[in-house]
Formats: sequence, C-alpha cells, structure tokens
Amino acid sequence: MSDGQTVKLEEIVALAKRRGFVFPTSEIYGGLTSSYDYGPLGAELFLQIKNAWWSRFISRRQDMVGLDSQILQHPQTWVASGHVDSFSDPLVEDTVTHKRYRADHLIETWLEQQTTHTELDNLIVEDMDLAEMSQFLQKYDIKSPEGNPVSDPKTFNLLFETSIGSVTGEKSVVYLRGETAQGIFSNFKQVLDSTRVKLPFGIGQMGKSFRNEITTGQFIFRTLEFEQAEIEYFFNPKQSDWQQLFKDWQDQMWAFVTQDLGIDPENLRWRQHTEKERSFYSLDTWDLEYKFPFGWKELWGIAYRTDYDLKQHIKHSGQNFEYRDHQSGEVFVPHVIEPAVGIGRLFLMMLVDAHTQDQDKNRTLLKLKPSLAPYQIAVFPLVKNKPELVEKAQSIFDQLLNSSLKPRMTWDDRGNIGKRYLYQDEIGTPFCLTIDYQTLEDETITVRHRDSASQDRIKLEQLEQYLADMLH
Repeated sequence: MSDGQTVKLEEIVALAKRRGFVFPTSEIYGGLTSSYDYGPLGAELFLQIKNAWWSRFISRRQDMVGLDSQILQHPQTWVASGHVDSFSDPLVEDTVTHKRYRADHLIETWLEQQTTHTELDNLIVEDMDLAEMSQFLQKYDIKSPEGNPVSDPKTFNLLFETSIGSVTGEKSVVYLRGETAQGIFSNFKQVLDSTRVKLPFGIGQMGKSFRNEITTGQFIFRTLEFEQAEIEYFFNPKQSDWQQLFKDWQDQMWAFVTQDLGIDPENLRWRQHTEKERSFYSLDTWDLEYKFPFGWKELWGIAYRTDYDLKQHIKHSGQNFEYRDHQSGEVFVPHVIEPAVGIGRLFLMMLVDAHTQDQDKNRTLLKLKPSLAPYQIAVFPLVKNKPELVEKAQSIFDQLLNSSLKPRMTWDDRGNIGKRYLYQDEIGTPFCLTIDYQTLEDETITVRHRDSASQDRIKLEQLEQYLADMLH
C-alpha cells in the first residue's frame, strides 16, 4: 500500500486465500464465523512476526523474562480480574432476523455515512454508556445492516465458558482465557522467587486468547481465537517516573512496527483514550492505530494499570504479592505498564502495508521486509527438463540451505520464467536465483530483485555474501 496506493480488504482476502496465507476455518463444512487458519505461507510469516517480537522485547532486554502460562486457569482467576462480571460489549439484536451486532459499531458506521449532522463531528462513541447508545439509536432511527429495527442494547459477556471433568462425574466450570495477562499476574510471586529479577522488570508472553466476539466481517482483525503478545512491566512508582516509562514503551512499540516490521509511519498514529473510555483502574491508555482498509483501528494498546491487578489477586487468593526493596526496606505492591498486541493484527497490517500494484509491469507484489518474508529466496533452474541445469540448481539450493545464512528457501521449476517471477512477487519473495546455461559456463547466476524487478549477475563464489548483505 505504498506510494499513496489504497487497497480494498477484498483484495487482501483474495490474495491471502489464493496464495496460502489465510484460509477460512472448516470451509468444507461452511466455515465458522470469525475463525481462520493460517496456510503454509501464512504460518511462516506469522512465526517470523512472533520471533521478531520475542527477540526485541524478551531476548534482547536484560530487564525482561518470558512466560508460557496455561489457556485453562482456575476460574477464580477471572473473577479476580473482573472478566466474569464486566468483560462485555454492548449487543443489539435485529428484531426481524435476530442477528446480533455491536451497538457501538452500528453507531460508528452510521456516523461515517453522514454528510450532515455537523453537531456530531466530535462525538466519541467509546464514551457512551448503554442508556446513551439506546437513546442515540432511537433518535436517529439507526437500523441493522439488513435495514431492520434493532433492540435496546444490553451487555454481552465475551468469556467462553466450558467445563472440565468426566461425563458422569462432577464437572467444574472453567473459562478459555480472554487475555494472557492474568497468567503473568498469578505467577508474579513465583517469577520473583525463581529468578534474580529486580524492579523495574517485565514479564512477557505469547499465547492463544479467546473472545466470543459479536462483530464479523473484518477478516482476521477480530476473531474468536487469536494469538496475543502481552507484557506486564512492574515498577516502584516512588522510584520510577511512570510517564517516562510509558513513553519509553511507546517508543519501543513504534520502533518495532516501523523498523522491525518495516511499516510505513504514514499509516500509523497514536490515540489517547478519553477519561470515560479507559478502564477505571487505568491512569492513562493509548492505542497505536493503523490505517486499515476499513479505517483507523487499534493495532496495539498500552495502559498504566497501577497496582490494580496484583491487589485483586491478593484479595481473592489470600497470597502475598508484595515486593520488598532490599536496599530501602520498603514493602509495596508494584505498579504495572501493559503493552498488549494481537499478532493477527500485526499480520494483517503487514499484508495491507506491503500490498503494491506495479502498473508499469502489470504485477502485484508484497513488499515484505526481506528478513520476515515467508520465503527469502526462490531457486529456479531455467528449464526443468535439462538434467545439468537441474543438478546445478539443486547443488546451489543445498549449499545456501546449509550455509551460515540459513535462509528460508523454495524451489520453483513450474511454467516459464516470467510466470515464476510473478508468482514469487505476489507471495513476497525478495530474491529469485536463476540457474541458466551461462551458469554452467562461467559460474555466475542471475539474482532478480522483487521490488525493482532488476537483475544482477553474480559470481557463485560471491553469492552468499551478496545475499547476506541484502537479507538483513
């Protein structure tokens, strides 16, 4: 989506399915709402995003440790966190079809379609409570997407409830976790006791979270099951300036998206939550937003949650989560700053941002950062029915695969060379190596660059260093 181009969500969805990035879940049975599988290329790109996040925020920081907590946790965890009582969205129902929608999203869509009602320009839907939403829906006679009246909004809890135990024996209610953060808070004392961490320090983890979402129709932006990457950064508010820590984390988030993932900064912005919008325990909350095909939406959130979470678990579990400063002797409950992101949203952002139409060469390409592309190198024998070319190409493939580079590679000998280039452009492969008859004569190889479609002739003895310089 570079150079001022715009891309429709339908184009991203079509490319993702056609090229094996994302498939609808259980499509042979008609699919499942808000559920998707990552195909061969998608799984590889997804993994590279996760590895990049873990590298920047966990492995390369002395003040961070990692964690991998369970999806199923004691149900009291979610009572303490407030999810059982207040983890909800405003739901309305189409009175004719009985389909359900989020009331705030219906209002937002209606507002986007208005060319009059200038008095509503500064309306912040997130600040509206159920009564205000109900009055607004009635006042402006806002309908469902099918054009039918809707019911008054009510709260709808997003937690998935299930049970454990035998079929005939006693069962216990448990919940599929709605976020990964609570596993960090409940393990806080064990991390302290088993490591040498000292404040300020953070605990980060990635893992599956589940939300019984009402909204559909935005591809992988909002799904029932998603991969979350969260950090809880603990500190003493008397010794650390929370505003400076907050700004430092914002800078790191921005750097990860623009530098590590290669996203155009023009498509990013910060938005601060209003006092009414943010959680009651949060002293400040900001969203890093991306300009998706369906508008500016939250990509990554960061909140100063004070000591609320740890105190809730102290209250409900009876355990002591206080921290003792061995230098000052002070005993207190640490405060926390939380940056939390969904990997699927990072994934969708990358597809959108990288999607480019090259009108001059009549091609579609994904300008993915070379270090993250599903395949970094494609190897082509010029023709596949010439054993000497295939043998040479295979030896080069094996040599690179086992080199210190350890690139992600694919072999392609289908159709003519032009079609192979177009295919690799569309899946984001930054470099294609063609082994031809000249290779057999002088030990040189053609390296084609995805973004420019230009070609270099490189000696095989220089190839590894040449690619090392290009891939990183």
